[in-house]
Amino acid sequence: MKFLSFCFRKAGAVCYKLFRLFLRLSEKTGSTHKSVSEQNKQIWYKQNGDKTLRVEYNLSPDSVVYDVGGYEGDWAAEIAARYACAVYVFEPVALFVEQLKKRFRKNERIHILPYGLDGKDGEMMISALAEASSVFRDEDNHNHKAAQKEKISIRAINAVMTELGTKHIDLIKINIEGGEYGLLECLLDNDLIGSIDNLQIQFHDFVPDAEKRMNAIKARLGLTHELTYEYIFVWENWKKKGK
Repeated sequence: MKFLSFCFRKAGAVCYKLFRLFLRLSEKTGSTHKSVSEQNKQIWYKQNGDKTLRVEYNLSPDSVVYDVGGYEGDWAAEIAARYACAVYVFEPVALFVEQLKKRFRKNERIHILPYGLDGKDGEMMISALAEASSVFRDEDNHNHKAAQKEKISIRAINAVMTELGTKHIDLIKINIEGGEYGLLECLLDNDLIGSIDNLQIQFHDFVPDAEKRMNAIKARLGLTHELTYEYIFVWENWKKKGK
């Protein structure tokens, strides 16, 4: 009996040690359960990228900046304040457009355009949900399913550049909740990418074949531009080679 009791105590001790080992391993590898975007967001916020990388550029009062996905206008306001350059803010959601017009009504350098940019003209239904407003997320996000829907206007970026007389863009910021793929593909297909010095892009991972499309776009961007920073599915910047 003493021998059996000894064996049970030993087995129990071994089982407990194994349990503690697996617990420590799960704690160490817990981050792997997070998506790439979630992991990179943590790094981005720790490095304060919104206050540094996203606003530090070689711009001047003669520069032209496109803010595609203006939302409340914080980024546009910071860029205009730092460099006194012309900023064209593209925002299709009516509530945000009115807020932007009110906010920048005395700033002649900031121009509010009440439509979104894409690869073609059209109208879409958008789930109006603050900075996450999107035409692409209804199928997989219950918050977007319940959000108020609004019909918005979308314009092809190549036609808009011609209409505005834009031959050169010093910096374009693109944060349009899934619409970035069509927009960038249009710029590439129409040989307009070479007229842009810097592209600040937020790719989104909820679009079908997101990673495949993103990598294909990056391969094409790499022919004319080079990465200056990259936090995949968070923010990245492509600068024209030689600039």
